[in-house]
Amino acid sequence: MQFVHTARRLITLQTVNGVPPCQPVARPSATRGQALYDVNEAGVVLRLSRRYLYEQIRSGRLRSVKAGRARRVPASAIAEYVALLEQEGQSA
Repeated sequence: MQFVHTARRLITLQTVNGVPPCQPVARPSATRGQALYDVNEAGVVLRLSRRYLYEQIRSGRLRSVKAGRARRVPASAIAEYVALLEQEGQSA
């Protein structure tokens, strides 16, 4: 167990589930080549907030599909959105 002092408190760093402190923990399947992502997973992949992604879906800039009551973003739509952002960045 390690101790780290910050300006306001003492933080205890300890091994959790066999992972030593200060090492990144893999996120569940958000980057494993899925066909459909839920909006939260798409946000992890794009590093954008859920709220912003819903705004992009409403405006038609990010394509999505309905699967029952759930909103899903196809992997191809994520690639198209990134291409759109790159295109806008080059023209600006």
